[in-house]
Amino acid sequence: MKKGTKRILGGLAVAAGALAAIGAVIVKNNGLRGKRRRNRRDGEDTWARPGMEVVLRAELMPGRDASERTFRVVQLLPSGRVILENFGGEHAEKEFEPVR
Repeated sequence: MKKGTKRILGGLAVAAGALAAIGAVIVKNNGLRGKRRRNRRDGEDTWARPGMEVVLRAELMPGRDASERTFRVVQLLPSGRVILENFGGEHAEKEFEPVR
């Protein structure tokens, strides 16, 4: 092959790879945005809801039975934290035992 032909084919290969990479990034970003919006709108993936009973981890309240560590959720904050009834402060999901 001539030197000029090799340069043209090499340039086309680089351009095709760049276009494929750009297309993959655009598709990935569009998919994530759609999921984020949908989850925030629906609110179905939230880990707690007002009125729901949650149990604090035993490490946070040692020596107490699970019934003494059970509280009712009053409010779910936009940050994903909750405010509990008769227990001060905001609390994150990792502070509670997983739902069985």
